[in-house]
Amino acid sequence: MQRRIEPQTGTAFEVRAGQTIRVTDPFGEQVSDLTAFALGDTREWLSSGRTIDYANTIALTEGHVLFSNRSNPMLTIASDRVGRHDFLLAPCSPEMFQRLYGYEGEHPSCFMNLADSLAEFGIEPDQVPTAFNIFMNVNVLPSGELRIDPPPSKAGDYIEFRAEMDLVVGLTACSAELTNNGSFGPIDVAVTPRD
Repeated sequence: MQRRIEPQTGTAFEVRAGQTIRVTDPFGEQVSDLTAFALGDTREWLSSGRTIDYANTIALTEGHVLFSNRSNPMLTIASDRVGRHDFLLAPCSPEMFQRLYGYEGEHPSCFMNLADSLAEFGIEPDQVPTAFNIFMNVNVLPSGELRIDPPPSKAGDYIEFRAEMDLVVGLTACSAELTNNGSFGPIDVAVTPRD
């Protein structure tokens, strides 16, 4: 499977254990929100807290395992051309754009794009957890404040995940201006067969 996620949109798809998911930034400086659910029981989902706890780092990259809320391995980062991602911040949402930036009207958001895409798998909006924000450049300052800098990804950079269980995966081309250095681009995703 190969597809392009157009700017400020999302998609969802099934992945089998052992398959590889490659997420590519075709033009550079574009974040992609990724989440995952166990295909057999969508009450099991990707957990930021469990993953950071077990890895003992927020600098997740090649070789790290992303865990579920039930402490089961879901995805292993098999290859990483960028080495900078975020697992602290929730997907941008209509409420975030209103509270943080004063938007009054409609604004595309990763949360809604994930919720809409995952609905076909019976996953409800309240189940959408903190996403693994691919290529997102969040820096923790000495004060504890978070600073969002431009994504370090260049055209053609990618990250690859190996599925450790059968999954439903949700993926976006992020909709937040600040996160993407003021512009929006697509994200390419390819799922390859198990070795």
